[in-house]
Amino acid sequence: MKKLLFQFDTDSHPSVFDTVVGYDGGADHVIGHGGLTPENITSLVEGTIFTRAPKDKKNTAIFIGGSDMMAGQQLLTAVQSCFFSGFQVSVMLDSNGSNTTAAAAVAKLAASGTLAGKKAVVLAGTGPVGQRAATLLALEGADVSLTARTLIRATNACANMKARFGVTITPIEAFDNNDRAHAIKDAQIVLATGAAGVELLTLEQWQDNPTLEMIADANATPPIGIGGTDMMDKGIVRHGKIIWGAIGFGTLKLALHRACIAHLFTDNKHVLDAENIYALAKDMA
Repeated sequence: MKKLLFQFDTDSHPSVFDTVVGYDGGADHVIGHGGLTPENITSLVEGTIFTRAPKDKKNTAIFIGGSDMMAGQQLLTAVQSCFFSGFQVSVMLDSNGSNTTAAAAVAKLAASGTLAGKKAVVLAGTGPVGQRAATLLALEGADVSLTARTLIRATNACANMKARFGVTITPIEAFDNNDRAHAIKDAQIVLATGAAGVELLTLEQWQDNPTLEMIADANATPPIGIGGTDMMDKGIVRHGKIIWGAIGFGTLKLALHRACIAHLFTDNKHVLDAENIYALAKDMA
């Protein structure tokens, strides 16, 4: 029986990246639908749950993507609300690669040193990857702060994470590089998740920081987020700090994404979100 992955995207056009990884993860067919909302999802979900016998439902799965994390979270809730006893399929949420990218980055940091009790700062963290990474660091016991160019954006992001995961993260307004350098002054861990091609810190702003132990940068588009690092860095030491670049932990991200897709087809009751995707990442790191 064919393994069918239905790609439910909150953007107008389903992500090509997610389509490719869906096939690489073991799906025989990936069927993409764009522009989906909680209001128009019901009939599509019903099509996935009513068409195959109970023993065969594991061969149908749903992947939720798109650029908007909150929209994806709402879509996941709407999809699950359509399920009932004996009629459900496995589903995965990874809006903008947020769960798999954040899980890979934090898993590599966790493999490089202790996270619990450390002060961690997520720079430019209001996007999907930043929010999920901040959450995972907090769940590991780190004291986490998150920066944004405006305090209201940082505060709203922290409130979203508190509502979804019960974690407390401190919002910080950091308009420019100097503000961000001040934000990491006493930090042991820094994770940059800013927009592509935007440098968040220069080399001079972190190389002599005496408390800093580990850095990860999720940006692979030059100039990358943390000056003086390299996107290919795989836990190498620069200026006494352990560095992970976007490609350095990106190998794990891609392997994790594929492994999650394969896992969907092992049963019809899996729900893959940040926590269990991260658990898998730690096993693979």
